[in-house]
Amino acid sequence: MGDELQPDFALLATREEGLWSVAPLPPAAADDVDHLVRVLRQQPGEVGAIGLVSVAEDYFLVVRVRGDDERFLLSDCTAAFDSPLAAQVLERLGLPMPDGDDDEDIEPAGDLDLLADLGVDTIVIAELCDDLELYPDDALGRVAAALGFADQYDQAVDLVA
Repeated sequence: MGDELQPDFALLATREEGLWSVAPLPPAAADDVDHLVRVLRQQPGEVGAIGLVSVAEDYFLVVRVRGDDERFLLSDCTAAFDSPLAAQVLERLGLPMPDGDDDEDIEPAGDLDLLADLGVDTIVIAELCDDLELYPDDALGRVAAALGFADQYDQAVDLVA
């Protein structure tokens, strides 16, 4: 393993009565999958709680918790070589470590349609994961825009920047 990748930020998005709210999560929430899920579970919202995590300008993680249902999308499975958080996500999904960490080994892991019921098509998510030139915060910004909370996302990112 090389140098461990550290989270840039973690945000919480919830919707109540059709209005989105986005707020920074405590930095420690992005250090451990169990902790992240516990924090998200405390903020149920009408569509569940959505966690958006950007890590070291390298990969992003989207977690959606609704009741007992936990869904994960890791943009790059090879991040598990250098990121304990990514490795925990793979373990939580019951997936093995990838065979290698070259560009051709990069692929998303988890549930590409975890936001489909909210209008974010699986193809859009796959394209964001496949774009190796796109920074994770920009990819998450596009997810936020597709969900309808781009301005709140930008404001929350500014708070943690």
